Amino acid sequence: MARSLLVAPAAEDVGLARICLGLLRALDRIGVHVDYVKPVAQPRADGTPDRSAARVAAVTTLRPPEPLSTAELERQLGDGELDVILEKIVATWAPIYNRSDVVVVEGLKAGPSRLYAPALNQALARALDADVLLVGNWPAEPDGLEELAEQFAIAASGYASGDTARVVGCVVHGLPAVHSSAPPPSSAPPPSSAPPPSSATVPAAALRTALARHGLRLIAGVPHRPELTWLRVSDLVRELNPEILHQGDLSRRIKDVAVFAQGIPGGIRVLDDGRLIVVPGDRHEVIMAACLAAQSGIRLAALLLSAGIQPDPQIWRLIRAAFTGMPVLLVESDSYKTATRVRDLDPGLPPDDVDRIEGVTNNVADALNASWLQSLASPGRPRRLTPAAFRYQLVEQARTAHALIVLPEGTEPRTLRAAVACADRGIARCLLLGAPDEVAMQARHLGLRLPHDVTIVDPRTIAERYVAPLAELRRHKGWTEEVAREHLADPVTVGTMMLKLGEVDGLVSGAVHTTANTVRPGLQIVGTKPGTRLVSSVMFMCLPDGVVIYGDCAINPQPDAEALADIAISSAASARAFGIEPRVAMISFSTGTSGTGTDVDKVAEATRIVREREPGLAVDGPLQYDAAAIASVGQAKRPGSPVAGRATVFVFPDLDTGNTTYKAVQRSAQVVSIGPMLQGMAKPVNDLSRGALVEDIIYTIALTAIQARAS
Repeated sequence: MARSLLVAPAAEDVGLARICLGLLRALDRIGVHVDYVKPVAQPRADGTPDRSAARVAAVTTLRPPEPLSTAELERQLGDGELDVILEKIVATWAPIYNRSDVVVVEGLKAGPSRLYAPALNQALARALDADVLLVGNWPAEPDGLEELAEQFAIAASGYASGDTARVVGCVVHGLPAVHSSAPPPSSAPPPSSAPPPSSATVPAAALRTALARHGLRLIAGVPHRPELTWLRVSDLVRELNPEILHQGDLSRRIKDVAVFAQGIPGGIRVLDDGRLIVVPGDRHEVIMAACLAAQSGIRLAALLLSAGIQPDPQIWRLIRAAFTGMPVLLVESDSYKTATRVRDLDPGLPPDDVDRIEGVTNNVADALNASWLQSLASPGRPRRLTPAAFRYQLVEQARTAHALIVLPEGTEPRTLRAAVACADRGIARCLLLGAPDEVAMQARHLGLRLPHDVTIVDPRTIAERYVAPLAELRRHKGWTEEVAREHLADPVTVGTMMLKLGEVDGLVSGAVHTTANTVRPGLQIVGTKPGTRLVSSVMFMCLPDGVVIYGDCAINPQPDAEALADIAISSAASARAFGIEPRVAMISFSTGTSGTGTDVDKVAEATRIVREREPGLAVDGPLQYDAAAIASVGQAKRPGSPVAGRATVFVFPDLDTGNTTYKAVQRSAQVVSIGPMLQGMAKPVNDLSRGALVEDIIYTIALTAIQARAS
């Protein structure tokens, strides 16, 4: 039976859903079998449906069951049927409790229209035998800590049961940052993960002391991050329903709102990144100033024209093309009423704003006490290596490596975003190869400000210094300095020479270059590890129930049995290096002897070679994919196999099969795939798919940083 953890309010409007999201993420990171329920739906103030379950589904693989409706709850409470409600809740969610270590239960929010909420939360805690985590907000007044601690103590007293105090701790939202500097506004989303902020340490210590005087424990002081409150322009459009004169980029985020009341030039100071400008449509000088600001690289969130006045058609024709990505909207209300309506927009998390939900989720998860989280797991149950746990592990290991990774495709938009994200999250220091003015222009276009940990180097200005060393390295192949100079016109070759000479720790390329363009210079210049017979690749596939490895998906088109065995052994070693117990399935269209032919014979022979060379390795083949991956199929088709139905390493018979399979799974199942990671190179060189997402590039950089530390 699972341990129940009821997340309950100590006051009104304390963000229970956000704390639940953070708990789910933090427990998933450490491999705990965690699930989520919300017993009763609570519609929002505007009458729209409860959004908690939708948010959970947006950033986890969980699919929470339908809660009781508020109407049904209130009807049964009115009839004195509290026990019936509790029995229904316990019975409905029993299957969830039977398959989990921890179930996070979101309690009812308190409020004037829900005076029954505290009593029902207390009854839920008793019925579910749940521990209780109380949630509150940082006080608005600097001297309000004692009052906040008393508020928690009063709420905790309601959960005492005989000699047992169910409250295991307190979480407080909105701790002020002592030395904070919020990242610049951007059309790019808030980072989906960030290092735990240390700026909340001082307020947290004072809060911890105040709570301790009441016998309560602080589990998390969640720091205030302003950027996680920024709505998108699309949220404004959904709420205000303005006329869209120019759509632009509706994903831009609104840092704040300003009414342009002054004339030019006095009011120009309000034209700033992330700002929504409200101005009547007949203020043509302001509209033109906003146009010039956009052309100069200032990323206003949007221009919101008020009073129902459209710009003069002649001026509009003159300037419209210059707005490019900046939305221009029109409403009927006057400027000040419009600005007030914007400021009063619900700052909640729309289920489709996955980037902000991710940011909020990780902000809470990073703040939770690590030792307390570990105490929640069932001691006798093995931990899972979940996708979240694997990605978190990658990021943490990469941070400790402090690696410098060269990215030859420095002006490519996805690569640039990934480099900035890696610097912001401390994953790695990135060196971008590209003309500095082109990189800067692309960064402005993307709304990015380059951190100091991102270095820009023009490969044309440094290529000459590598001519002689490269010619010497390839002299046995007949390369002259002139030949070397021709090759160094390619930034991938420049980056590879930097790696060879120890100026950087790893290289990642392939967003616009082919695999051959990335790997060939690596093989020619860096070479392979001593004793390595074959360079191959693996993909880390973050499936909903765990992380598995696919190999080879990028390098070897038609490996023979000996090469296939090398791929299997290298892939198993990669699995061990990243905390995955290797159980190797040699994939074929046939399981065992159900099929015949040269392709099946090759896989069978490769399996024999692996067993001979690595007798302690769990390996089986030939296996069909379903026999390798699905327990029931594996048991039926290959009973007694140590691999069938539980494989963690899938070795495909050829590149056609491997590459097609990983892309089909990645795209159709919306699975994050990390890699390809090359195996066997003397120094880390890693290739990207040309369809790589920004997130794919970030984690490939993290993999490369970890490899650099180990090499």
